[in-house]
Amino acid sequence: MNLFLSKKGLLGCFNLKLRCSLRFDADDDDDDDNSIDHGFHNGIGLGIRKGKGNPKAIIGNPALVAPLPIPPPPQPLQLLSVFDLDTATAPLSQTQIQTPQESLSCRGSPLGFLDRPLPDKVVVAVDVDEGGQVKGVLGLGVNWGTRLTHPVPPKIVVRLLKDNGFDKVKLFEADPGALKALGRSGIEVMLGIPNEFLAPLASSVRVAEDWVAKNVSNYISKFGTKISYVAVGNEPFLKTYKDKFLQTTFPALKNVQAALIKAGLGRQVKVTVPLNADVYQTDTDLPSGGDFRSDIRALMISMVKFLSDSGSALVINIYPFLSLYADPHFPKDYAFFNGNSTPIVDGSISYTNVFDANYDTLISALEKNGFASMPVIIGEVGWPTDGDINANIEYAKRFNQGLVDRIIKGQGTPKRRTPPDIYLFGLIDEDAKRIDPGNFERHWGIFYYDGTIKYALDLGNGRGLVAAKGVKYLAKEWCVMSPQANLLDPNLTNSVNYACTYADCTSLGYGSSCGTLDARSNASYAFNMYYQTLDQRKDACKFNNLSTITKLDPSRGTCRFEIMIDLGTHELPPSRSSSLAVGSNQISLLLALLGLITLIT
Repeated sequence: MNLFLSKKGLLGCFNLKLRCSLRFDADDDDDDDNSIDHGFHNGIGLGIRKGKGNPKAIIGNPALVAPLPIPPPPQPLQLLSVFDLDTATAPLSQTQIQTPQESLSCRGSPLGFLDRPLPDKVVVAVDVDEGGQVKGVLGLGVNWGTRLTHPVPPKIVVRLLKDNGFDKVKLFEADPGALKALGRSGIEVMLGIPNEFLAPLASSVRVAEDWVAKNVSNYISKFGTKISYVAVGNEPFLKTYKDKFLQTTFPALKNVQAALIKAGLGRQVKVTVPLNADVYQTDTDLPSGGDFRSDIRALMISMVKFLSDSGSALVINIYPFLSLYADPHFPKDYAFFNGNSTPIVDGSISYTNVFDANYDTLISALEKNGFASMPVIIGEVGWPTDGDINANIEYAKRFNQGLVDRIIKGQGTPKRRTPPDIYLFGLIDEDAKRIDPGNFERHWGIFYYDGTIKYALDLGNGRGLVAAKGVKYLAKEWCVMSPQANLLDPNLTNSVNYACTYADCTSLGYGSSCGTLDARSNASYAFNMYYQTLDQRKDACKFNNLSTITKLDPSRGTCRFEIMIDLGTHELPPSRSSSLAVGSNQISLLLALLGLITLIT
């Protein structure tokens, strides 16, 4: 639900279930210079300061509910958004203000009573639900990955996003089901382009035009999908790619921008490139020494200038978990926002967590190269819950709650006091995602694969996470190792190997949620994941007479024996390869697991 307010008054209340008791009239020449029309509706504070020839807006979210009229509240207020409506036509609609000509990006920042000169035509949009409450956490988006063997239907995912107040979502590819479901939802979309498309997009503007027509213009015009960014590539300068995308990323970025302009979307949809934090570094081990990586410094400066000239933002992915994963001596508490680790002192600034230090290293790099005011978006940040000894529910909750708390408080970093827009990584676990970086790659979601809640998060305003609604499952049965089967059976090793090649066994590793199972339960877990991945086909639980079907849930402790989503009762997703991407980490896991089965008899 959106409220739209302007100099001319209350323009629209687009949900009749919401009762609006707000009055604005900034054009009354008889008003005193210092008078204020304002109001509060279930904790939302809104106002326009009326002075002759210089109207100003005040909009906020104090922890206060009061009737009209009231005096100005003493609490700090939070500016949401201010839009120029020069190009809007009456009657106003949500889709007509997708692209503000002039936007004040101050979401979540503590600004007090903000006096800000406004253009002649202004609208302020406030996201609230049908009960008039603020929806979600301002400035918090989420990544929606679609690499699942049994994905939650897109319409259910969009409802999940809305129920949890996420007003922005990042997609890694132009998934038709997701883009259609997001249509007319009011959720802003950052649409990704996979790295394998960079070369053809860089080769020809015509290729870029075809891509934009099919994947951007089509969904905006036909479905009302609110695409605000196109993310060209995904961490293309990552060191592990060995310069594979260095020559194609920037040309592809420019061609996509040209295609958007030709399609008439240049002001509405911006281009950007999500980058890994390894594109910058510091030779002094301090944030103040930050600069772009020497081998790509010239390219980064050219690309940042292009983004700045285009009115876009720089997107950076920051992963404190990976600092801990890569270095066993990394101080664990320094990865969290509420840790007690010894701070890093950089001049007059003390850094108490790696996120702030990492982010400010980037800001130093931007300042050093002439882009001190360049907008920055955190494209990915989060913590996995499985697949590694440090990937667990306790740590994930601690990190993500600390992150959300900062956004609610409007807390930035020492170099930038206003927090950036942040896309949490990720929404739902992806059991078909590649795991070359580590087994944890399939477990970044704040929700399990089916949209059920992993752990509680306080989203502010008395709100917690809300689970997905309407998901339908296969029958409550599991494939397990038969009680009559022998652990010494020569077929057991190959059977487990086969099951884990085509199903997700990443929860069986050391320190993972199923890492303490005995040999028989390890085999049962592998058999069941294969059985569920193949939609409980009867021939999928035949492992050389080693397995059987049971109606008793074999889950124990932290180890969940899953039942998959019934795709037959939902709208089918686009077809994909039935086999999972098995990386070197999964092969290592298989070898360890098979060794365990062989040794424990």
